[in-house]
Amino acid sequence: MKICPNCGTQSTDDVIYCSGCGTNLGNVQAAGQQSAPNYAQQANPYQAQPQTFYPQAVIDPYDHTAEFDAQDISDNKVVAMLVYLMGFVGIIIAALISKDSKYVAFHVRQALKLQVVTVLASFAAALLFWTFIVPIAYFVFAVAIFVIKIISFVQICKGEAKEPVIVRSIGFLK
Repeated sequence: MKICPNCGTQSTDDVIYCSGCGTNLGNVQAAGQQSAPNYAQQANPYQAQPQTFYPQAVIDPYDHTAEFDAQDISDNKVVAMLVYLMGFVGIIIAALISKDSKYVAFHVRQALKLQVVTVLASFAAALLFWTFIVPIAYFVFAVAIFVIKIISFVQICKGEAKEPVIVRSIGFLK
């Protein structure tokens, strides 16, 4: 067993770094072994503290904002908002008004995915309306879709282009 000279954590003999504080245990001998005292290695108040590792910034794979020109985003924010506010009508209007905007096209695809999922869920709820649980589940789903549309709308107001939560994994309209 090795004992960390910095924090006192006990570790097995094959461990190189302390699991408690990260101190290098390469020079520390096992607890049962004796060695001659080395006065040069005694506690030094000026000795460097163990290095702390900070996690790197997390990159969101669903954030596509950097793929679009800032001028395109600025010019077409209002049109992109229509797709989440007006459903299919907003999708058609936005597609016709801003044919050349990649930013609007991205949001048209995301809103279209949301609309298709909503329509499919509506058909399932209509077919199984006679059950008790399906209409309740559909209501919860409809509320979740509404919240996702609000979140997407707010993201457009910020000038962001992120894929909505429920439809991220849907492969069509990439």
